[in-house]
Amino acid sequence: MATFNKFNCFVEDVAEKKHNLGSDTLTVALCAAANAPTASNTVLANLTQISYTNLSTRAITTSTSAQTSGTYKLVLTDLVLTASGAVSTFRYVVIYNDTATNDELIGWLDYGSDVTLANGETFTIDFDGTNGLLTIA
Repeated sequence: MATFNKFNCFVEDVAEKKHNLGSDTLTVALCAAANAPTASNTVLANLTQISYTNLSTRAITTSTSAQTSGTYKLVLTDLVLTASGAVSTFRYVVIYNDTATNDELIGWLDYGSDVTLANGETFTIDFDGTNGLLTIA
């Protein structure tokens, strides 16, 4: 499973009401190994993304966004990306808030090696249905 890393700005952005994780549109951006995200990135414009010409929708569905006993958990539905032609190689899957004014960044998944998709192939982003993408306690 890919490793989740949060962007440093995410903590402040939550405190300053830039995210409503229960209702905002969360989307993935894909970055090649040569254009790795860093914890200091803040908005989507800071990243160099691959071309999405031959790729299906990148919008994520939120399964649950709730707190229990003071711990908040965001659970996302797995996202299946489908290629309708060759797709550029990527390694990093970045989650960002497409509703927020500047497409503020939340975190990224590092798959540890390059991912390639040929025409008709799929790639499933397996969001943890039990522990969620993230918890805030």
